[in-house]
Amino acid sequence: MSGEAGMSHQSNTSSCSDDSEDGNTINPAGKYKYTMEEFIAEHSVMHNLLRRINVKIQAKIKARQGGTSRRRKGFNRRVIERDHGEGHQRLVTDFFSDDPVYDEKIFRTRYRMSRPLFLRIVHALGEWSPYFTKRADICCRQGLSPLQKCTAAIRMLARGSPADAVDEYVQIGTSTAMECLERFAEGVIDKFGGEYLRGPTSVDMQHLLQIGEGYGFPGMLGSIGCMHWEWESCPPKWMRRLNHSDHGFATFILEAVASQDLWIWHACFNVVGSINDISVLNQSPLFMEVLKGQALPVQFSIDKSQYDLGYYLADEIYPESTVFVKTMPFPRTEKERLFAKHQEEARKDVQRAFGVLQSRFPIVRGPIRFFQRATLGKILQACVILHNMAVEDEKDMASAYSEPNEASGITVVLPSNIKTGPANCLTNVLQRTATICSQATHGQLRRDLIEHIWQQFGPFGDK
Repeated sequence: MSGEAGMSHQSNTSSCSDDSEDGNTINPAGKYKYTMEEFIAEHSVMHNLLRRINVKIQAKIKARQGGTSRRRKGFNRRVIERDHGEGHQRLVTDFFSDDPVYDEKIFRTRYRMSRPLFLRIVHALGEWSPYFTKRADICCRQGLSPLQKCTAAIRMLARGSPADAVDEYVQIGTSTAMECLERFAEGVIDKFGGEYLRGPTSVDMQHLLQIGEGYGFPGMLGSIGCMHWEWESCPPKWMRRLNHSDHGFATFILEAVASQDLWIWHACFNVVGSINDISVLNQSPLFMEVLKGQALPVQFSIDKSQYDLGYYLADEIYPESTVFVKTMPFPRTEKERLFAKHQEEARKDVQRAFGVLQSRFPIVRGPIRFFQRATLGKILQACVILHNMAVEDEKDMASAYSEPNEASGITVVLPSNIKTGPANCLTNVLQRTATICSQATHGQLRRDLIEHIWQQFGPFGDK
């Protein structure tokens, strides 16, 4: 009994000693014991680590919200965070809301077209490609809206400004703006090129013949001319072939046919080589159609002379041909001086069209710096298409605001001796070339026109 009591006493004593030790130690796993001071020190280290991580996270969030720039690890370029939603809302408030800040007049100044026409283009491009729709990225952040992309493209065309000129307002980067411009040009060509970059139909031909008759030139289909576009960043290997002696630098040439209403009926831009108006003409689809007999024939008469091919008013650099009627370089008689005056006045239609095109889209007026040749062709074709769309829209607006009985400022005479017929299939292109370029035929046409204009506009004429 005394042994059991001693063992019990020893057990109680050891138990008490263990309890006294557990008051200053922590043994959560039951294997390793450490003191309260060690636990507090470890907790403090973890707390400091979490606090530093939280500070870094908050700094990154503020930098993202504030739009500050940063460099991605492993990349050399700087990434600027932009608020796309703010840029879109600014555009809507300023131009596209029910009560916009800027009225229609300022909108036409900034966009070079009316607001309904611009929205029509934006809607068509949205149907053409998902690129011109509002999408979200992989992080569920809203990207650029169609209004922002189309605005960036049209501002570069309408101002001839660099790609970063609209960054602060539209919230779009330089590389993205360049991509928007190229895709915008491609979309305009695909969606509207078939309608607004077409050749004249039989109905259009009749309209052009009426305008020509009003000028005193029966059988005239418009005025033809070329516009030079400087290419400042031309590759050295192409410099000799594209260098124009009259300008002293590399240029592209736009060959175009325009009518009195400033509509551009034909535009040829894809020219490489020693370029001048004659070499452009030799590569022109317009002249090739005439030589192959694929152009719509026009039959008209001047006094007693019959002709079956329409012509264009041109300047002195074009070759002698029945397709081109040029002025008299040194008129000697009153008839020749009157003819030269009317021919030069009517030929200004194409120069006026070039002037309006360059004024509407100054990008085709200044030197080209940042584009490849294929992109330049797309830009110029898109500018011509947008020009024709604006001309049509303005003409419709003018007719909507005019009274039905209001007198028009343009005299249009319906010619009774002009008709169009089906195209004749010619097998010998060389024979047709010889006929068109015949000096006798060209001289006879000009003499008949001189006499016709003298009878209409001379001192004893009808007008």
